[in-house]
Amino acid sequence: MSATGRNTALTPPDIAARKSQTPLVCLTAYTTPVARLVDPHCDIVLVGDSVGMVLHGLPSTLGVTLDMMIMHGKAVQRGLERALMVVDMPFGFYEEGPEQAFRNAARVMAETGCAAVKLEGGQSMAETIAFLTGRGIPVMAHIGLTPQAVNAFGGYRVQGRGKDAQLVIKDAEAGAEAGAFSVVLEKIPEVLARRITECVAIPTIGIGASPACDGQILVVDDMLGLFTAFQTKFAKRYAELGQMAEAAIADYAREVRERRFPAPEHVFKDQSEAVPGGDAA
Repeated sequence: MSATGRNTALTPPDIAARKSQTPLVCLTAYTTPVARLVDPHCDIVLVGDSVGMVLHGLPSTLGVTLDMMIMHGKAVQRGLERALMVVDMPFGFYEEGPEQAFRNAARVMAETGCAAVKLEGGQSMAETIAFLTGRGIPVMAHIGLTPQAVNAFGGYRVQGRGKDAQLVIKDAEAGAEAGAFSVVLEKIPEVLARRITECVAIPTIGIGASPACDGQILVVDDMLGLFTAFQTKFAKRYAELGQMAEAAIADYAREVRERRFPAPEHVFKDQSEAVPGGDAA
């Protein structure tokens, strides 16, 4: 049985072995119903700290707590059978040092049943990644644009342009050498993402990176058109469910005000068909 408790679930070694093979399909999920929808189609399901913005209305991921990630991780776990589940470690719960990271990551794994955690950072997190992987906690690294460092970056800007490219390469190499089984490359130039994919031995998961990456990930609410606060260049909309939902809600509101809903087929009749207070005959 796998670390997730699911007999057929993919494992971190399975994902690592997919380097340079058929691209890995990855999406986020935060609830049981969505997990059930994505599981048959995905290799990795990430319970991302993007949940703070997508479901909780936070302005960034910085306000997400460990308890929030555990709650959503439990929900997603209930909806998965095949995909590898990874849970984001939220800001402030792993940066202090390896011991803090291990304590909180171990709690996440124990309480959610996830197979791995994700940390933002490359060179700065190499010691922590090595500490965790050496103690049985698989780690997915995340470099390039790391949303938890948005204030340091001065916004959600493309990372790794010009002379900064070498820093991103070193981040990728550091994460791989520390034992990460895969690495997310977010919002970096296409040529840089391609180069990193060629030079590191672990699968690269692109988001705003390159089709040459070993896999791709999107926030599910972005690709379904459910999150409409803003839209980034790399988040292709495969549907506009938000618009469909708004139209359906408007139809419902109109029918309620016009007393067209509920209709006769939506209400229950007494077996005697009697009107309350009237003749039952």
